[in-house]
Amino acid sequence: MPTAFLLIACHGPTQKKPQALSPELTARVEALSQKTKEDLVEIEGGTFIMGDFGPIDPRARMPYSSDRNDDVLREVTLSSYAIGAKKITYADFDVYTDATGQPRTAQYPMDLEYRNIQDDLPVGVSWEAAQQYCGWVGKLIGRKMELPTEAQWEYAARNRGQFVIWPTDDGSVDDGRNVGDYKTLRAYASKHGYTIGPTPLGQYPPTPLGLYDMIDHGYEWMFDWYQDPYDISDTRDPRGPLHGNEKVQRSHSDQGGSSLFIVSMTFTRFKRFPNPAPNPLLDDSEIHLFNPNSRNRFRCASPTYPSPTR
Repeated sequence: MPTAFLLIACHGPTQKKPQALSPELTARVEALSQKTKEDLVEIEGGTFIMGDFGPIDPRARMPYSSDRNDDVLREVTLSSYAIGAKKITYADFDVYTDATGQPRTAQYPMDLEYRNIQDDLPVGVSWEAAQQYCGWVGKLIGRKMELPTEAQWEYAARNRGQFVIWPTDDGSVDDGRNVGDYKTLRAYASKHGYTIGPTPLGQYPPTPLGLYDMIDHGYEWMFDWYQDPYDISDTRDPRGPLHGNEKVQRSHSDQGGSSLFIVSMTFTRFKRFPNPAPNPLLDDSEIHLFNPNSRNRFRCASPTYPSPTR
């Protein structure tokens, strides 16, 4: 089939029927497919103790976190899987929405101040949109793809379940070296004409497994519905409860090492409604509307062995 007539299958209530793509869009889709395959980091499965391991860590013998929703420890065994080295960007997501005939995300005036500055800014979307993107891009590369479970995310952030407190290159928070410092981050925003918004991905060293920005650059959607505490009897490839009101999030939206030191550990859990509606910042005028998911980011995960596209 000629490249210019590549057909993209679309699924979901807001997506249109398969459509022929232009040569330019076909090239972008193919580039995203290649990037996605190269970005996947294969994680060998194993067994680990999930949660705030401070009480069983000889270095502490007490919880690291003051939160209570991460202090129930459970032994979890995970099958091997792969996870994206980086969060998904606006440029990535624009390929998806353009190819499936959907409106581009974050088109309010406040969002447009920063979203088109450069290609490697992390996109903010609802849980449903993130999950749909992962499924769509999985079909491109012939693998099952979805959002990572919180067990998969934590296992990877802790270098296959080791007692790693912060998901950085060496397990520490070194402001300005392995995470952004406040002065540098604000200087970037000021240079590009905005005060609040994302900064580029991949600017600081990855974790030993090759994963970038696990500690910051926005909250990351997990596959699981939030449960507190989680089911300690669900120990083999846990995927969370079947139903719920809020989805689990990991990572954090704070910037600067002094803040991340407190709020963004490898086991820290957050929760958000999966599909928040737009809301005004100051009033209901269009100029003050902004993307309600601007800080809700994501990366995709996949079983280790590719599955045929269906």
